[in-house]
Amino acid sequence: MAVLTETENKADAAGTVPQPRAAVLAMPEYHPPLAGRDALRLDFNENTLAPSPRVLEKLQKLTSEGLTIYPERQPVERIAAAHFGLSVDQVLLTNGVDEAIHLMACAFLDEGDEALICTPTFFMYDVSISMMTTGLRKVQTDDTLAFPFERFLAAITPRTKLIIVASPNNPTGATISREQLLAIAAAAPQAVLMVDEAYFHFHGETTMGDIGSVPNLIVARTFSKAYGLANLRVGMVAGDARLIGFLRKVSSPYNVNGVALAVLPEALADEDYLNWYILQVHQGRERMYTALEELGVRTWPSASNFILMDIGPKHKELVAAMRRHGVLLRDRSTDPGCDGYVRITIGTEEHVTRGIAALRASLAEIGWTPAEGRARA
Repeated sequence: MAVLTETENKADAAGTVPQPRAAVLAMPEYHPPLAGRDALRLDFNENTLAPSPRVLEKLQKLTSEGLTIYPERQPVERIAAAHFGLSVDQVLLTNGVDEAIHLMACAFLDEGDEALICTPTFFMYDVSISMMTTGLRKVQTDDTLAFPFERFLAAITPRTKLIIVASPNNPTGATISREQLLAIAAAAPQAVLMVDEAYFHFHGETTMGDIGSVPNLIVARTFSKAYGLANLRVGMVAGDARLIGFLRKVSSPYNVNGVALAVLPEALADEDYLNWYILQVHQGRERMYTALEELGVRTWPSASNFILMDIGPKHKELVAAMRRHGVLLRDRSTDPGCDGYVRITIGTEEHVTRGIAALRASLAEIGWTPAEGRARA
């Protein structure tokens, strides 16, 4: 029997507590497993090492007085805009891509509108969209986990007002070609298309250059992954100045903290470090694919800093065994169409080596055989 807190008892005595909107009651919750992560972090697709040394140097120069000042976003937006070849009114810095998704839903969706996504994908799309409308439509991939372009196009209706597509996609690593993304934008001129390019650096193809010619296109980027700033929560949206203006209206003026704003220019400027880390991931991804093939683990093509593995019924056992070996993985088996699937992040050469060694030992410990997943396609 549940024990009520003192606050809950008082509320019960006075009657029911005030209720939120019906959409809030119905919307799903997202609680990622963030506790107990004192191990090799191959679970959340973070940079597994560190941000640029220039970021660390800047952090050491921050003053105590600086922490008392409200953050000013626009000067850093000018720097980011120049870095990406955009005008400042085409850019909005956000509290990670999570806030960007939230702002998109708040700005462009009314109850009764439809939003369109492909699953499996990042669950925060579901959360933010469901807060605004019950009209979330999902197009499920088939067993290949490739983006179902034709079925996705067919799912667009006159009521579609927001479309979100991740390329590369999380948790699959699948990509959508620039040509297909532009075709989606053209097929839904009444809707805003947000292309989530959180993992762009590990793939290389972008629609950022199409912003000037595609008025309903928004591109989202994060500085949490390749740049290694996940703890500081900073991302960016770029698009037509009119669309960005709508997002700015629903954004807090203090949404990005001053520490993040202080170091972001340093992270952007150190392209040598960024390119080094990207190369580490590209090389590590090939090493991991080779090792998984030798182990008989089925995988899918990934253009990102992670690989999805088909482990089968022993997926939880593998995650637990890897933790005992000091390596964290992410169980994705509750994602649509991902029963028995586990995701591993690709990091530096040393971290990939440790990950492969832990995988070999853990699969042997749990008595796993390729027949429990499926032979690699």
